[in-house]
Amino acid sequence: QVQLAEFGGGLVQPGGSLRLSCAASGSEFIFYPMGWYRQAPGKEREMVATISGGLYGDNTTNYRDSVKGRFTISRDNAKKTLYLQMNRLKPEDTAVYYCRQGSRVWGQGTQVTVSS
Repeated sequence: QVQLAEFGGGLVQPGGSLRLSCAASGSEFIFYPMGWYRQAPGKEREMVATISGGLYGDNTTNYRDSVKGRFTISRDNAKKTLYLQMNRLKPEDTAVYYCRQGSRVWGQGTQVTVSS
């Protein structure tokens, strides 16, 4: 059973940066598309960014409009780790951030709070 573990959340001031990591167990990380999602209190979970997978994949990325130009998703297949670099953070980015492998496997989430 694949497990995902997110790291790197915390409290940051508006305009600051954080880098989230998601470490995966299992041997098939490279083959799966990966994504970051977030859920704010009282709101539905939403897609933040996704990146394609595959042995010869081109790592195609996709972002929700509100984070384009500020967030960057990347993956290191050798380390079986997914990343989300978040710059110029805003209070509305406050949420629990989850990584997902494929369509079914979720991490436990990490809290990101943007506040002065």
